[in-house]
Amino acid sequence: MAPSPTKRRSVAEEPVTSVLPDGDVPYDPTHEFSADDEALAALGYKSEFKREFSLFTTFCVSFAVLGLLPSFASTMYYGLGYAGTAGMTWGWLIAMIGIQSVACSMAEICSSMPTSGGLYYASAVLAPPGWGPFAAWITGWSNWFAQISGAPSVNYGVASMILAAASINNPDYIPSTWQTFLVTVFLMIIHSVMSSLPTRWLAKINSGGSTFNFIALIIVIIMIPAGTDRQSRGLPRFEDSSVVWGSIYEGTSFPAGISVLMSFISVIWTMSGYDSPFHLAEECSNASIAAPRAIVLTSATGGLFGWFLQLVVAYTVVDIDEVLASDLGQPFAAYLMQCMSQKLTLAILAMTIIAGFSMGQGCMIAASRVTFAYARDDCFPLSKFWKQVNPITKTPVNAVWLNCGVGIILLLLMFGGELAVGALFSIGAIAAFVAFTTPIFIRVFFVGNRFRPGPWNLGKFSIPTGIVASAFVILMIPVLCLPTITGSELTAADMNWTCVVYGGPMTLIMIWWVVSARKWFKGPKVNIDHMMLGREGNVVMGVGDESSLKDRGSLSEEGKLSDKVPVKS
Repeated sequence: MAPSPTKRRSVAEEPVTSVLPDGDVPYDPTHEFSADDEALAALGYKSEFKREFSLFTTFCVSFAVLGLLPSFASTMYYGLGYAGTAGMTWGWLIAMIGIQSVACSMAEICSSMPTSGGLYYASAVLAPPGWGPFAAWITGWSNWFAQISGAPSVNYGVASMILAAASINNPDYIPSTWQTFLVTVFLMIIHSVMSSLPTRWLAKINSGGSTFNFIALIIVIIMIPAGTDRQSRGLPRFEDSSVVWGSIYEGTSFPAGISVLMSFISVIWTMSGYDSPFHLAEECSNASIAAPRAIVLTSATGGLFGWFLQLVVAYTVVDIDEVLASDLGQPFAAYLMQCMSQKLTLAILAMTIIAGFSMGQGCMIAASRVTFAYARDDCFPLSKFWKQVNPITKTPVNAVWLNCGVGIILLLLMFGGELAVGALFSIGAIAAFVAFTTPIFIRVFFVGNRFRPGPWNLGKFSIPTGIVASAFVILMIPVLCLPTITGSELTAADMNWTCVVYGGPMTLIMIWWVVSARKWFKGPKVNIDHMMLGREGNVVMGVGDESSLKDRGSLSEEGKLSDKVPVKS
């Protein structure tokens, strides 16, 4: 007997975090709601984008943003320079335990709330009654700082590699700061133009770019050990394992264990792009399943292949001091020149540059969606301009160019020296993981078992995974602010300016909250009458405060909640 066909469950039949008043989906006789439309309506929003991203294309954008090869090349100074090869081998594995915990916990929340507001929306929903707006405010601004620093830092790394390649071809040429700045700005403008294109084109561009990114990564992982010429320099083909795994480079004034933790900035910054599917959820088909799968797939794939790349470099690097002090101005290029022929070095740099260009494009797309989502809730001055969707391309073009302008301003940090521009990378790491973990922390320690999971969830491992994720980030935030030099030898030139460049704006944001924003900011603004997840005993919690929801008539009379997305009859 042939097996009976299995009915495929749609998004509309799966549990979600929130429902509309009376369990209804707004009915329009001229428009048939898809399952994704129903799920988004249950979260309080009408669909404004075309859902032309699939699981694969969403993963492609996310993997392009992750950009393992260019990310590693851009942050090699920190990963190799703080703890040497030990930080690149077993240090990477330790860091990935915390990072994968963050990714899985985020994916679970994404499945429950697949909206482009992402982490900011989730913090507002999950926070205790009355604290939703403040949680959203902190999460949103921290995430925005991470997003807008992404494309500038990536493009700075790509520009440095382009000019390093020119210097390899012409040893008399030494790149200047202003030349690096102009090349970086040029890349920012190109990416902004590309990010203003229709979603369908963006999906195809990023699919191609991500495919190249992955292929280039595999080629480089194979090419480095196969093409190394260490033996012609009187060295063994590969470094001894006892040295690679056991030798900790004294790149800081701190004890070895702290140095290894400080080297995690390379891992954290490299692995901070897997939240992109969350922000693309409103453009993704079957979002509550495809988006969280893309998050976990990106993190797991990136963690594995990133470690392979770390290993081949750790076993072939010749002299760490020379790599860090090279006149090329780009440690990855200097490393390649130590152990490869010039032709192979230029070939690997060329692939890394192309992959980095794709990564910068993915960062610009993800950042524009975050900016649009926050502007939709009037978080920014002149939000009415930034939240506009272009009627022709159906993409948030104004948000793209706002991010471009802010990114160019951030690039002025490079005129402050190596450590100043390095703050771009550490800001991205800290700001991203503060935003990533805030809703996770609230979900674990305040919501607990009352959390309504979506179709993709961790089950009984949900809370333990969230605890590991929260502990990891709480440990790493102060570590990433430590300078490499301590005591009387510490000068302003050697200072880690992360605490100022990130802490300064966040302090101003807090002051803004106390002085003004708390009076008018009520959290994510929904464009459908809306009721959020309730507490036990039928106490209802809104995105903003409870009284404001009652004033808008958003609460049902009985305050009764359903655990499924409402399906239109």
